[in-house]
Amino acid sequence: MNLRNSCIFIITAMLFCSCAASKKYNPAKKYSPAVLQQDYILLKKILEAKHPSLYWYTDKEKMTAYFNKYYADIKDSMTEQNFAWHILAPLIQKIHCGHTSVSMSKGYGKWITGRPIPAFPLYMKIWNDTMAVTANLNFKKDSIFKRGTLVTSVNGIPNKLLIRYMMEFLPEDGYAHNVNYIRLSANFPYFHRNIFGLNKTYTVGYLDSSGTERKAIIPLFIPAKDSLKKDSLIRKEKERMPVEKKILQYRSLTVDDSKSFATMTVNTFAEGHLRSFFRRSFRQLEKENIKNLILDIRSNGGGRVGMSTLLTKYISRKPFRIADSLFTPSRGLGQYAKYIKGSILNNIEMFFISRRKAGGNYHINRMEKHLFKPKVDRFPGKVYVLINGPTFSASTVFSNAVKGQQDITFVGEETGGGWYGNNGIMIPDIKLPNTGVRVRLPLFRLVQYDHKPVKGSGIIPDIYVGTSYDALLKGYDKKMLVVKELIRNSP
Repeated sequence: MNLRNSCIFIITAMLFCSCAASKKYNPAKKYSPAVLQQDYILLKKILEAKHPSLYWYTDKEKMTAYFNKYYADIKDSMTEQNFAWHILAPLIQKIHCGHTSVSMSKGYGKWITGRPIPAFPLYMKIWNDTMAVTANLNFKKDSIFKRGTLVTSVNGIPNKLLIRYMMEFLPEDGYAHNVNYIRLSANFPYFHRNIFGLNKTYTVGYLDSSGTERKAIIPLFIPAKDSLKKDSLIRKEKERMPVEKKILQYRSLTVDDSKSFATMTVNTFAEGHLRSFFRRSFRQLEKENIKNLILDIRSNGGGRVGMSTLLTKYISRKPFRIADSLFTPSRGLGQYAKYIKGSILNNIEMFFISRRKAGGNYHINRMEKHLFKPKVDRFPGKVYVLINGPTFSASTVFSNAVKGQQDITFVGEETGGGWYGNNGIMIPDIKLPNTGVRVRLPLFRLVQYDHKPVKGSGIIPDIYVGTSYDALLKGYDKKMLVVKELIRNSP
């Protein structure tokens, strides 16, 4: 069976009849090559006209070759899912922009929400060339694949080739792969289903307790009929969660009983009433005379640059700037506005915040020229910043501004956000008119202030702490333990 096209089990009759809403959207609907080509050509034109960094990592000649290749691959009718995942996703990946990504139509999103979908049964932690089982959806029927079991291949594809191939469908800043290891680890069944389709069974290679490589045939996971009801109850429970508990998902501060350190977790710069949170938190740290701060931004995918700048003011030892350059190639969306969400507001904002400079690009002068000063009540003690693959966008801007300063130590793994720079500030969706597939379109390119000369990597930690197999088995936070040990041993 062809792995890439083996979708014969996805979306069975069980899925079509499970709720009335599904009649409004048919995931099995196929679009003709001509219709798909119309969407494709439109997307190509918008990217060529409006993307600020289309050729930043892939030169124009190579990018043109990729555009031609995937256009030629539209030979037969396709479903929305196949078009999005097998044509657009690998095309967009070639831009190497983590803010440019593909998502399914709103119709598909509503259709699939809460719907039990068959899946490859193993969740796995992925790092380098290693795949270790973290959960087994068929745990009641399968005694082989337990937490920690090392998987060596799936359907005859060895780990190294499998991981490398799947990453060709996932966006990233430059070549900062770490974010995609985390994405695959978070939901391997989802990505495997969309990239390879579904099979009745899977042949999985693994290492047994003696280290001998063996193979086992495992069945496709089929959700129970009552799983939709259970998922609905879980969602309702989350909706009833008190506001105080919800907000802790965004940010929190805890002071250790020893008073020797505090841990501040900031998971986003987009929500959580951060201005008041930062003000209260740093006052508390000063009042309690805390000398060491662990700042955990491992799950911070970014948000408002204004909020990341505010945190920088509380941490930085010296004045700082945000960007060496911050610009868009055109101050408006022009003829493509009708295909881009929020185009009126985007056009207005771009008009007022950017000014044309020599070279023809439109720059945000304040972000390039303004020298931001640290807060008078900034934190004066030692700061340990925990970073990882999901540290992205605005959290990488923060990291670049304070890295290398006295008593600020970065611990963990390379960030997913680019050290040299990234694209963003305003990121509306392009909606393709025929299929409804959406593609995120960043409108500005930000080159970090005092950036590293070589582009392509994320921010590298001062102290590298990678994935620990022992921590995976026992469920503890290795990176956090390393930082606490540093604090205990510091003078």
